[in-house]
Amino acid sequence: MIDLDLQKYSLQLIESGVLILGLLVLRLILKKTVRNFAKKIERLEHRTGLIMKHVDFAAFFLIVLGLILIWGVDFRNLGLVMSSVFAVIGIAFFAQWSILSNITSGVIMFFTFPYKIGDYIKIHDKEMPCEGIIEDIKTFHIILHTTKNEIVTYPNSMMLQKGVSIIKADDFYEQQLNEADKNKEDLPHD
Repeated sequence: MIDLDLQKYSLQLIESGVLILGLLVLRLILKKTVRNFAKKIERLEHRTGLIMKHVDFAAFFLIVLGLILIWGVDFRNLGLVMSSVFAVIGIAFFAQWSILSNITSGVIMFFTFPYKIGDYIKIHDKEMPCEGIIEDIKTFHIILHTTKNEIVTYPNSMMLQKGVSIIKADDFYEQQLNEADKNKEDLPHD
């Protein structure tokens, strides 16, 4: 039989309970805030779901980190442990920098970008200019449907670095119809 002395670990148990409860409450508050923000700016539900996954991951990460600190790390060795952890994370993430920057850009775009799915945009990129209708905004990239009927994926991090012109899709189609009508008027009649 295992005989646990709960009084010996009472402080760690209380700290663990407060940490888990506090972060779960914070998670619920953040999720409600994101949902309200998404409704206010009319973001699609699946885009909101991506941000919710990021909130869940951050809460889980903070709970695990907090529990490790509460139960397993001696504060005298905290500097050594943290420097080792950050060295490993730094080396592991250095190779994945572009992936992390695309995820971060995706979150930033959710909260601050002026365009949304269905808008016609033009990306001012010197090497590869691109324009089309935004079909979807994913965690890592934007999916554009071009006028040449191509599907183009464009990295989120590049969207924040390049100039982007926005033409609402309805305005774009109306403009295309007007140009088509002008072309018909200029044609000689038989």
